[in-house]
Amino acid sequence: MPEPVEAVDMRAALLRMRRTTGLPVAFGGLLTGGGQLRIAELSGTATPALRGLTVSAGNGLGGKSIALSRPCAVTDYRSSVHISHEYDTAVGAEGLHAVLAVPVVVRRQVRGVLYGAVRERMSFGDRTYNAAVEAARDVEQSLAVRDEVQQRLAAAREPVPEPGAWEQVREAHSELRALATRIADRELRDELLAVCARLAGGGGGAGLERPVALAPREVDVLAWVATGATNAAAGARLGLKPETVKGYLRSAMRKLGAHTRLEAVVAARRAGLLP
Repeated sequence: MPEPVEAVDMRAALLRMRRTTGLPVAFGGLLTGGGQLRIAELSGTATPALRGLTVSAGNGLGGKSIALSRPCAVTDYRSSVHISHEYDTAVGAEGLHAVLAVPVVVRRQVRGVLYGAVRERMSFGDRTYNAAVEAARDVEQSLAVRDEVQQRLAAAREPVPEPGAWEQVREAHSELRALATRIADRELRDELLAVCARLAGGGGGAGLERPVALAPREVDVLAWVATGATNAAAGARLGLKPETVKGYLRSAMRKLGAHTRLEAVVAARRAGLLP
């Protein structure tokens, strides 16, 4: 069974945190459905004492970070008077002293926590804080993209709308294709593209006499052109320069035998490439 993509993202963020901060130990996890943090990923630890630890909001350093929705740190975990001490046994078993906790926040909601730690008493400087926050931001962006994908997929599974609402379908189709290019998880990306194909097939069209094979990026560009987007606007949504968009559009027009943008969009719809 493939490893959950969230675990891969978290592990990569912890490795980045250790590399950019110089902290020898990093660990973290995401909040569960019950609103508690479960520490699932460890990096640089000497024992499994922290794995599976469940942290409640307000408890310990991580719980404080969750409650305040901001980074928190202590110079010596077990002697700090600024946190509660429900998790001292696990922290002590790993021999940790100075600990930094950075929340993963998506749309103002804490979704997880990344910790960095050392086995000595010390204070963390701004450079360490900033690097840790950047590592957390990687997880935030990945979660935000997956949230948006799931919302789009759920919306796309709704019954096909009446003809007068097809412009909304076409805009959703173009946004889904743009999101697909940002998904590292192959299974989720394939599901997303399959939904795009269903939307394209539902637009109604007689079909061309011969099949037309367009490159994925050519379809991406045409999908935005079909919504009325300019080359610059399409490029902004796809992460491409306007000149690159123009090149893909010109190539698609040639393959479709079209002389204008509108002709290309109409031909792509007839070919079942666009809704």
